Parts: sequence; structure tokens; C-alpha cells
Amino acid sequence: MALDDDADIIAAARAGFLDEAADMLQQFEQALLVMESSPEDAENLNAAFRAAHTIKGTAGLFGCDAVVSFTHEVETLMEALRSGELQVSEDISAALLEGLDQMGALMDEVRSGQTDPAVQARSQALGQRLRALRGQASDSSDSPDAAAPSSAASAAAASAATPGQAGAGANAAWHISLRFGLDALRNGLDPLAFLRYLATLGEVQASRTLVGDIPPLAALDAEACHLGIEVRLLSQSQRADIEQVFEFAMDDCTLAILAPDAAVAEYQALLVQRCGDDAPAQATLKTLWKELGLDLDAMKATPSPAAQSPTAPQALPDPQAGKAPDPGSERRQAEAERRAKSEPRRAEEVRHVKVRADKLDHLIDLIGELVIAGSGAQMVASSEGSAAFLEATQRVSELVQATRDGALALRMVPVGETFSRFNRVVRDTSKLLSKEIELVVTGGDTELDKSMVDLIGDPLMHLVRNSLDHGIETPEERLAAGKPRSGRLGLNAYHEAGSIVIEVSDDGRGLGRERIVKKALERGLIAEGTVLSDAEVWQLIFAPGFSTADAVTDISGRGVGMDVVKRNIESLRGQISLASTNGRGTTTQIRLPLTLAMIDGFLTLVGGVHYVLPLAVVSECIDLPRECREQADRTSGTFDLRGEVLPYLDLALFYGAHNGAPVGAAHTFGSKNNGRRSLVVVRQGPVRIGLVVDRLLGEHQTVIKPLASIFKPLEALAGSTILGSGDVALVLDMQGLMAAATRPGATSARLQPPSTKLVAAARG
Repeated sequence: MALDDDADIIAAARAGFLDEAADMLQQFEQALLVMESSPEDAENLNAAFRAAHTIKGTAGLFGCDAVVSFTHEVETLMEALRSGELQVSEDISAALLEGLDQMGALMDEVRSGQTDPAVQARSQALGQRLRALRGQASDSSDSPDAAAPSSAASAAAASAATPGQAGAGANAAWHISLRFGLDALRNGLDPLAFLRYLATLGEVQASRTLVGDIPPLAALDAEACHLGIEVRLLSQSQRADIEQVFEFAMDDCTLAILAPDAAVAEYQALLVQRCGDDAPAQATLKTLWKELGLDLDAMKATPSPAAQSPTAPQALPDPQAGKAPDPGSERRQAEAERRAKSEPRRAEEVRHVKVRADKLDHLIDLIGELVIAGSGAQMVASSEGSAAFLEATQRVSELVQATRDGALALRMVPVGETFSRFNRVVRDTSKLLSKEIELVVTGGDTELDKSMVDLIGDPLMHLVRNSLDHGIETPEERLAAGKPRSGRLGLNAYHEAGSIVIEVSDDGRGLGRERIVKKALERGLIAEGTVLSDAEVWQLIFAPGFSTADAVTDISGRGVGMDVVKRNIESLRGQISLASTNGRGTTTQIRLPLTLAMIDGFLTLVGGVHYVLPLAVVSECIDLPRECREQADRTSGTFDLRGEVLPYLDLALFYGAHNGAPVGAAHTFGSKNNGRRSLVVVRQGPVRIGLVVDRLLGEHQTVIKPLASIFKPLEALAGSTILGSGDVALVLDMQGLMAAATRPGATSARLQPPSTKLVAAARG
């Protein structure tokens, strides 16, 4: 998108600021949680401080005064922890985490452009609490809101004092000399924003702009920046704090900072650095400095306190004494320092490039169409019988597949980004419930499609809250049961057979089988005397509104909303299952496809209809076993695979289509394949099952297209795809297929329904 005017530039920069602030808030939260458990970790404290400071700095550049003001309170308390003035305590940790939440609320106001009086009132109340924690309840001089009065009180004394004579305990005047590069405005920098943020460190006593470098109007480039600024700042801040104000402009400016006690020689060197040997330019700059309250000639005539002291040590002879400073050397040194600071950041920018999600989705769609077009080209090459044409299309197909894999990899992100949000949930919930809980995360580097990462967060949150509230016992209950005082909540992710498996486990009390069965009987979900396996009992939890909790809490209710969790998982073509041992805990397993866009498929033909199986679940293909041929009118049954009994499902009978003949009519399968049919053995997690098909058509790159709403009643279909010939193939959903095939009454009444032992046989 082209940026046509200043409004577009500001809007783009503002969007980048909000994205960066969200990342910084997440880093700040992680650092605070580590700080609570490892308060002695100095580097972590520094990381937390840097995150808060970056948020404050970028907010200041965009004039977000409410964010700057409140974040200053958080930053000041963090500085007290870094310096050792305060020690990490439970109250401080809690206050900082609340401050983090408040910073997020203020950023939401910036995003929406609307302010809420309640949010502002909370900022004031929480700011007072933060000041009280650092022992300044009655002294709010560190607050940005109070910075002007406190600075103004010392302004008169500081302005009267010459540089080199500033009192050690009073605010003193720093001198800041700034020259922006020609591309500063083009790169989205606002010079006024830096001055505005600089005022949060103290009081800008005076400032002057230099306009001598502005070219004549005829030669003026409206987008070029010719601005130079000289500033006197009254502040007790350190040099590093002032430098950080201009951190984001280091590539587009030259900066010189002189301390309040800077010697005359340093000002002389700065004069030469800015003007070289140009005497008129030096005189102009000295006049401008005098307007700022800095009289260089008076400084030369007034000896410094060090020179007046009889005990002052004698300085060693300077071999460069008497020589004029080399302006070229000064500039080269400043340039080297600037490049040294910018190189790490540029290297980081090379490694990470932010791309709009809709552009990436469009790229995936285009590659999907390219895959379909490539399949069509291969079919044409086969029909033409040209060896050269076939070789060319094969090469193109290989490149398309490599491009597809690379494009899909762009959308893959570590699932650990989702896991990290639960550190705060576990911390807050365990304190609320007076429980001691340790969160153990494994497999956080396992990658999943970004679109699925965004959608899996809410179901995982519900499962985590269930485990915290109703799964893990209180410390007293655990000790009485012979368990460790602290409970364990585990989040694990790993790849298996072309899917990603996410597990939420706890070592709590487990699911109460008898209680679940009792509730199911009361609600009429099962009949009296029904014998259920453990797996079937656990599945009752996913019934709508099912709950065994005596009272609904604000945190969770074991089973409340689990039907929504299951529905959300299944909408992602996923599967959820439970395993529990009384007194030892519960494990919830979620199995998801790696991506929702494209898969490597295995193409089959059943009754004139093309079906695609995910290639990752296909174990082997064999001729139709004798047991299946002898039971040709059965939808399902079992067969012997090298001494192992496995169930099978006849897709033609299951979907009621076999070469166009109606169900129940006499038929001869595979008439176009000389009566020969095949069986595809597939594995989905622990389940193995055979699928009877008419023909095997081989591997196929499959671009999954959603089915229209009219097809939603059809079971076990994940979507559709377009073949190179233009025909439509249906993509099978393996989890749904197995669930539908093993559910009594799922098939036509004229066919023998699948046995309830099918699941047991599939699991061996």
C-alpha cells in the first residue's frame, strides 16, 4: 500500500507502535513472573525494566501522555528494585502485575481512540500505590505530572549557575545538541515528539532550532529534514536515560550530550564538531548558546572548582594540548559509535520481517491455485504422451511443492507463544484458590499454523482453569493423600503422524467415574444398567451443559462448557480425548492437523466419487482381504492383518454409493477395475482401521476448500478439493469418520450397524 500523505505515514507508524507495545507487554509479563520466583536474577530485572522503558519511550513519541505518565511510575519502582533500594516482595510483584494490566488497558484506549474515566481513575489510584511501595507516598516528585513544579523550583538556581558549577544535589542543566538527517521525516520521525518525551525526564529549560542549512525555496525538498536543535535540560537523570530518548532516531540523527559539569574544552570541541573551522558559523552557534543561558566566554574567564581547590590533583601533561580538535576525527568517531549501536538492531531486522496476515493468506491462496493448475498440466502432459513435456511438468511440480512448503512454513509459529500466557493464569488462580501449583511446559518449540494458534487459546484456557480449580487439590488435601504439597500442571506439545498433539495434564484427584455416571443417569444421557468403559464415561463430560460441580465458581466448573471446547476443536478438524486415574490426575489430549490450508493427500475412488485421505495417516495398502469379500453387504467388520485383528469400514456402503447402484441392490464393486478392490490401512493416534475403496490413485497435493453449508450434515468430511481434471474430490476427516463409523445407528438401517466392539478392536 502506498503512503500518500502524512496521515498515512502516521497511521502506519502508529500501527507498528501498537504491535511493538503488545510484544513488549508480553515480555514484561514474562519477566515479572520470573522475577517473582527468582528475585535474585539481575538480568531478568534488567529485561523487565527495558520492556517498560521501551513502552514508555514509544508512547512518548506518539504523544500518549496517559501511557507515559503511568508507565513512569512502574518504571521508577523497577529502577528501585534494580538498584537494590527495594527487595522483591509479594506486594511489589502483585502491584507490578496490576500495573502491567493497567498499561494494557491504557494501550487499548490508544488503539480505540476513546478514553474511559474509570481507567484514568485506576491509573491514579494504582500510581499512588506504586509510589507508596517505594516509600514516596507523600512525595510524588518523581511523577511526570509533578515534574514541572519540582523542576521549576530549581530552575532559577540552575540557570544562574554556569556549567561546571552545578550543585551535586540539585537538578542540573544537561546540554543536548541534535542534528537530524535528511531522511528523518521520510522515515516517519517527528522531531517534536522527542522533545515532548524529553520533558518527562525533567524540564526543558530552553531550546533553539537552527535553520541555517535550509536551502532556498526553489531547491527545497518538502520531505527532507534540515533541522538542528540545541536544548538545555534540567534533570537528575543519567546520561544513559537521556540517550535512550533518542534510541529510535540513532540511524537518522547525530547526537551530542554534555553533562552539567562538562568542562569548557568539551564545549569547544562540540563547537568545532558542529561548525568545523567556519568562524562565522561558530559565532552564530555561540550566540545561540548564549540565548540558552550558556555563555562560553564567561565560562573561560571563570575557573572551575577543581582548579580553585589547593588539594586538587595535578593533571598529567596532555600531548595533544594546544592543538585544535580535529573535526573530521570527531565525526568519524561519532559515526563509528552510531554504526556500532545500529548494527545489532539491523541484524535483528534482517532475521525478522513483519508481514500483514491478509497478504500471507492471499499468497497461500495463490499457491493453492498454482498447485491445482500444476496438476492439470501434468494430466495434459500424460495424455499427450510427450516425454519432454512430462519431464518439464514434473520439474515444475517439484518447484511448486517446494514453494508450497515454504509458504506454509511462513505461517508456522511455536505453540509455546500460546503456552506462555498461562504462566500468569496459573500464578493468579493458584493464589486465589490458596493452592501451590507448578506449571511445567514442554514442547513449546513445536510449530503450528498461526491461524490455529489463535483459535486454540480459548479451549486451552478452559482446560487449564478446570485443572486448577477442580483437578488439583489444596496443599492440605495433597499432604493427607501422600502427595507433594505442590501440584503439577503440565502443558506438552509434539508432532505425531502428520498431526500436532497438545496435552493438558495434572496430578490431581482425577475424574470421579461414579459421580459422572450418576449425573448422566439423572439427565437421561444413559439408561439404567448401561455398562460403559472408562473412555465412554469420560466422553459424557462433553455433553452440552454437563457438570458434576455442586456449585459453579467464577473460575470453572469441571465439565461446564466442555461441549463448547469439543465443538471448537472439531471445527479445526481436531479431536479431543480424556484419560484419568482416580487419585493420580487427568490428561486431556487435543489432536490437530498441522495446517488448514494444504496437505499431502492420498487419492482414492469409491463408487465414482474421489476421496482424499491425509497421506500422513496412511500406513499401507493391500488387496481386499478374504474376510471383507465374504461379508460384502456389511458396512463394517474385522479382518486379519498378519495375525492382528483390525476393524474395517466399507466407504461405498458407509456413504451409500457403489457405482451408482442404490443401497441394498445387487452390485459388483469396482466394475471399472476388473472387480478388484483394495483396503487402505490408516492410523489416527492409537487407532488403526482399514478403509475399503474401489481404486487407488496415488499421492496428490491437496488444496482444501471449505464445503458449502448445504453439505454440513454429511459426516466425516473435512472439505473438498479440485483435481487437475476439474473434478471435485472430497477430503475425509479421519477423526470424524472413525467416530461416525463406531457410533451405533450411524449407517443405513438396511445395513448391519457397526459393532460397538469396533473401537476396542481398533485400539488393539
